[in-house]
Amino acid sequence: MQKMGAIGSSFGVTASAMVLAACVPGAPAPSGPATEAKSAIELVWPASLPVVGDGFPATGDPCRRIGESATTIDFLDDSASLVGCPSRAEAEKLGGAILKEIDGVTLVSVPGGGAAMPGDGDGQGDARVAGTDYNATAQLRCAGYRGMEATICDAGVKRNRQDGQTLIFIDWPDGVNSRILIFDQAGKIVAANTNEADGSSRYPVLGRRDGDTMIVTIGPERYEVPDAFLKGD
Repeated sequence: MQKMGAIGSSFGVTASAMVLAACVPGAPAPSGPATEAKSAIELVWPASLPVVGDGFPATGDPCRRIGESATTIDFLDDSASLVGCPSRAEAEKLGGAILKEIDGVTLVSVPGGGAAMPGDGDGQGDARVAGTDYNATAQLRCAGYRGMEATICDAGVKRNRQDGQTLIFIDWPDGVNSRILIFDQAGKIVAANTNEADGSSRYPVLGRRDGDTMIVTIGPERYEVPDAFLKGD
């Protein structure tokens, strides 16, 4: 019995020492894959870097595919995926070209068509028109901007963005002014970039169908948008 008591006493001392060691200020924090994964999850991704998916190259990985924004547009490449990682070390593991660090996120361009996002020329969506960030360009019938008569306007479309909307950018022949028409996933007009300066904010943005064409009116303004241009069908 006395021997067991000694062992019990020794065990008690050891356990106490372990508890104290765990509580000592300045003791090194545990590290390893679990800690790195937790850091990636806790990273607050900046709004300027729209995140796509739950990991890259596989679900659960710390890096994320990055979509199009004003900040990333110059880094997008049809033959590569733009990826953001919580550290340079994680970015280097992907074997791509390190581009830039933005708000704690390291951007890397990962080559390979198989990793491309739908809509980036991977055969799963719209490719971009060379030299632009549009999925297609065309000339649309337009009229009424600041009293202009019916004419033809150059236009570009960005389909099925991350927010589900499709944007059509229309440039007036004066080469200065433009209008942006915003459609939802069903192809319904929901808004436009109206403003007080040209008086357009006084009017509702309306849409009606005429065969296979959507007619959009904003007061005196009129735009004819074919379904083939809007949806890419």
